[in-house]
Order: sequence, then C-alpha cells, then structure tokens
Amino acid sequence: MNATRRERLRRLERLLEERIAVLDGAMGTAIQDLQLGERDFGEPQYEGCNEFLVVTRPRAIEAIHRSHLRAGADILETNTFGGTDLVLAEFQLADRAAEINRTAARLARRVADEFSTTERPRFVAGSMGPTTKAISVTGGVTISELAGSFGRQAKALVEGGVDFLLLETCQDTRNVKAALLGIDEALADLGVQLPIAVSVTIEPMGTMLAGQSVEALITSLEHRELLYLGLNCATGPELMTDHLRALSELARTRTACVPNAGLPDEDGQYLETPRMIAGILERFMQEGWLNLVGGCCGTTPEHIHALSEACRGKRPRPVPRHRRCFVSGIESLELEESIRPALVGERTNVLGSRLFKRLIREGKLEEAAEIARRQVKSGAHLIDVCLQDPDRDEASDMRRFLAVLMNKVKVPVMIDSTDASVMEEALTFCQGKSILNSINLEDGEERFQQVVPLARRYGAALVVGTIDEDPQHGMAVTRQRKLAVARRSYQLLVEGYGMAPTDIIFDPLVFPCATGDENYRGSAGETVEGLRLIKKEFPDCKTILGISNVSFGLPPAGREVLNSVFLYH
Repeated sequence: MNATRRERLRRLERLLEERIAVLDGAMGTAIQDLQLGERDFGEPQYEGCNEFLVVTRPRAIEAIHRSHLRAGADILETNTFGGTDLVLAEFQLADRAAEINRTAARLARRVADEFSTTERPRFVAGSMGPTTKAISVTGGVTISELAGSFGRQAKALVEGGVDFLLLETCQDTRNVKAALLGIDEALADLGVQLPIAVSVTIEPMGTMLAGQSVEALITSLEHRELLYLGLNCATGPELMTDHLRALSELARTRTACVPNAGLPDEDGQYLETPRMIAGILERFMQEGWLNLVGGCCGTTPEHIHALSEACRGKRPRPVPRHRRCFVSGIESLELEESIRPALVGERTNVLGSRLFKRLIREGKLEEAAEIARRQVKSGAHLIDVCLQDPDRDEASDMRRFLAVLMNKVKVPVMIDSTDASVMEEALTFCQGKSILNSINLEDGEERFQQVVPLARRYGAALVVGTIDEDPQHGMAVTRQRKLAVARRSYQLLVEGYGMAPTDIIFDPLVFPCATGDENYRGSAGETVEGLRLIKKEFPDCKTILGISNVSFGLPPAGREVLNSVFLYH
C-alpha cells in the first residue's frame, strides 16, 4: 500500500497512541549470520562496510527487512547505522554517502510498503549511528563538522523516503546536539518537517560513555519535541531497569527500550533467548514504562516475534505533563523546594574575583578550574562562568576554560556574558542544559532576539532581569514595577518565542539598602515583596537573587549580618 509521507505520519501518531509499537531487530547480527565474503562487498577494501551492501547485495538487505516484518515489527530501520560520510571515509566511500543512504531508505521503503495495509501500516526509520567520534571523549572532530556530516546523511535519508530520523546508540550528548543542529538545517533546506527520535546507550557503569546520567540526558534534550527518547544497546534489558524507570517518570515524550540479547560472553555471543528478553520487557510494559520496544545486538526475528506477542493487549505509557524544573551538566539538578535555595558559585568570574582573573590571564586554566571544583565541594549547586575581561578575547578565553572545566565539575554551568556569540560558543561545550545569564528589556527586544533562539536551539534556561527601556525607572525598584516588567517579559518569552515557563528564572534585582542613597531606601523590602508577587503570578517559573548586593558599602561584619537577615526573609 502506497501512501504519502504526511498520511504515514498521521498513521504513526495514531499507532503510538493506540498500542506499544515494535521496532525491528539487529541488522548487524542478521548480516553476520549470512557469512558474507569480500566478493559480496564488491571490492576487498569495502569488506566490513555493512552499509555498502545496499548497493552490492540489495536483495539480502531486503530479505532481512522482510524477516523482521513477518516477525511482527511495525518499524524498519534503514541499513545506514554507519552511513555518515565521516564513517564511510574509513572505507574510501565518503563520496558515495548520499547514494548509499538514499538507496538504503528506498529499499526499506519498498519493503515496508509491500507489507503495509490499511489496518497494519509499516514505517521506516532512518538509522543514524553515533559515528566513530565523540566530541567529549575521543575529540578529533568539531561540533560543526559533526553537524554537517549528520545533516548530509539526514538529507539523503529523507530523499529516500524515511518516515522519521532515528539517532541511535548515542554515547555523547554533545554529538546528539550536533546531529540535531545538522538535521534541522537539512530539513529546512528540503522544506519538510519530519519527526526525530533519539536512543542512547547507558553503559554497565550506569552512565553514557561521556559521563551523563539518564536524568541529565533527559534534561539536556527536553527542549526538543522528540518522537520518542529511548535506550538501546550496551546491555540486556535487566540492567536497563533503573534507567527506564527514571526515563518513564521524567521524559515528557514517548519512551523506548531496544536492548541487546544480554551482555556478550567471551566469544562475543549473545545468550538471552527470545523468551527471556520478552519476559523482562513485558514486565516493563506492565509497569507502564514503555511506548516502543525492539531489539539491538544479538536479537533476531525470533526475538522480535516474541516481543510482538508480548505487546498484545498492553497499553502504551501515558506521556507525563509535569512542570518540574531541571538543569544539568553531567548530572541533573532539579530546582525544587528541598534544596531551597540552590547556590550558584560565582568565584569563576573575572569581574568578581581577582584571583580567577589573574589565573586566566596567566593561562593557568587547571588552577582556575580548580576554583570551581572547590566551590562545588563547598556546596555550590551550579557554577557561574564569566570571562568578560575587556582587555582580552572573551570567546577564546571561554573556549579554553570550558574545555578544562567540563572535566572538573559535573554540576550545571551558568554562562554569564553580554555577548550572544560567546554564549553560543559556550553552549557547544556543554553536554547538559545550562543557564544563560542574562537577558532583559533594557534595549527593548533586541537582547531577547539575540539570546532566546540560542536557548531554544541548544537547550538552556534563561535568567531574566526586571529591567526595561523606561528612561527614568528602567531598573525596577518597586514591587509593582518588578511585577510589570516580569509580566511583559513572560508574555514575550512564552507566547512570542515559545519558551517553556519552567525555563524562565526571574531576577527581581537587589539594590544596596544601606548606602544612604534615597533612590534605594526601602528597596530590600520591595525586592522581597516583588519576589512574592512574581512567584504568585508565575508559579512555574523560578527566581534568583544576588543576595550580597543588598549590603554593598557596609564593613564585612555588617555585610554578613545584613546578608543573613535578607536571605532569611
């Protein structure tokens, strides 16, 4: 049955609402079982490049696709796991990457259409593996190079007829973000909209290869409207239990489990039988954790048949609509009542620390990053990074410092800059969901226009100051002005730019209340009351204050007392 892509996507959405969908099994395992030789790959230098078989042995690949559909799969994955030109270059096939991906997509599309009926449509996912490079682990590649490579692969897969794109076996969230940037550009060039799914690999030690926990990963990608977010490869399903529980609780999208047939033995054999795999995944289904299932390394059509049977009568997991607020680095941090207040370490700031400024100027980056590590050890939940030294290249300093810092701390980072290009540069170094500090309406919407798209593109929360372009009262001092500016900012951010309320952190501003300046008489009380009004009107947003500003101008002992009293209130 032939249908347009738009019709197929409607059917896919309907399927995912009605039941648990089944992806296919391991393409690599099926190819290995064919025991192919170098003649099957065309030439000796291509041997081992499974992706090239769509050109040299298309019927064999089609037969594998058919075996999975006969077993009960709803979704086929194209034979393009290593299909980026970056990987194909290792076989001297980079110049044929577009051809290979288009051909693979057309093969899968043809087989899926062959099996599709009105009652049982079948779908095609464009498989996009992690490449052989990981920005945070192996290095040797830039985010722009990865984005370009993924983008070219995505374009060819879409041209070949896939229904959605699947980034799978992801090991480094920076790679994922690069891939999403590349895919977005490719889809924009083609003038099409296509769903994207992400499936990551959690290693036996409990994190992704680049170190992120599953909770941090969810936070890093929650800005994207993914078709689903899942786990695949690395282990059998039993070792995925805790990670799937967390995924099911926190992910505001559908979830998938696509495990190996257990962990391989010393001979590389996968020993978990179809019955064993199906039994464990059936338990996950009964817990209400899953929307899709499938098989990775070592799984066969028999595994897929067992999973298909296990899915019968099981309801898919309802997608939660919680309004919890998270940020992340390597680890995730929920901004909630039990850690009130979350503390921001601000000693890695060249405008506030002479020591840090000197270390950066002297190129002592390890020592500079050690300041951040000590702050975390002392209780900081986040680290603020500011490198706005007017006598230096801020972008260069940010690149060099973050490259060291990311190996020192696991907590989220607050990127403190007035230069949007520096903010973007910094975001490319962050696996997690950072905080951009800050934006305001001092110049009208100009700052919003520069910074908010970065938060949407890379995934970041925003500190929003209660400042506008009013020539007399731009910096809001009274509670009414603070609320008015917050109200206007909220409306612009949520309705105009599509920011989630949970990604907005209002700064109602703190002024020195003991300098004798008439303009700030009573300002500390106004901040407390303004904060109260903002929290009441925008319960899904968070707030932040620079507490010590309130005591500026007092001697140290007086500052300590006033800061404590102000924080208490």
